[in-house]
Amino acid sequence: MRSAAALLSVLCLAPLAASAAAGAIDPALSAAIASPERSAAFTARDAARHPAEELAFFGLKPQQNVVELWPGGGYWTEILAPYLALGGTYTVALPIAAGAEEEAVAKRWHERIAPHKARYGTIHETWLGPGHFDIAPPNSADLVLTFRNLHNWMEGGYAEEALAACLRALRPGGVLGIEAHRGRTDQPQDPKAENGYVREDYAIALAKKVGFEFVGASEINANPRDTKDYPKGVWTLPPTLTLGDTDRAKYVAIGEADNFVLKFRKPAAH
Repeated sequence: MRSAAALLSVLCLAPLAASAAAGAIDPALSAAIASPERSAAFTARDAARHPAEELAFFGLKPQQNVVELWPGGGYWTEILAPYLALGGTYTVALPIAAGAEEEAVAKRWHERIAPHKARYGTIHETWLGPGHFDIAPPNSADLVLTFRNLHNWMEGGYAEEALAACLRALRPGGVLGIEAHRGRTDQPQDPKAENGYVREDYAIALAKKVGFEFVGASEINANPRDTKDYPKGVWTLPPTLTLGDTDRAKYVAIGEADNFVLKFRKPAAH
């Protein structure tokens, strides 16, 4: 894998694409987000996560074949599953069960969706992790989404393989959407992203390296209060608040991390 310095040098040769505005928001998507069936803990985070604007930016449509990677506790599943249930296809690629932590994540996700299966319809399940990169049939997906997972794959040493899996799964012209915690530009990128932060230029270079075209960026999840220099990395901030009551008010006031939102496209001729 190319070193962090080499990846960053790629970006010195060409300017970043200008930020792109989010598209119009589908009323059906707004309805899914406003549903009383969503959990209160998740809806409380909507002000920080801007789900309607972000999904519109990625170009989500109700008839699409959508793959979400590592759905975590199910924040996005509560929105995507009912929205896609009537005319689209929704696949989640769960973390490969390589240990207790991954098993616990998958278990929590299954427990979250179990009471809502009638409303969510069929959710297809695949796996993503070392040795398991067949997230969907080749050239089948219209949209692949990942929210705040890139640092995990960097830590595991397979970020490039994960992004290459996205490229294979997407049809020509299909879109990859990435949200991640934005790292500081005055510090070199830790290839393992142990503090949870990823430089935006580093992420762009990594996606371009595997074959994606960079479409644009959105600042809807920017947070200038995030100084990115905390004792426990990004997990010091909400919603994790790893330090517990220590300086809790300070970190709650900062809010959720500064996050970049990037849109890529699989070349039509790929």
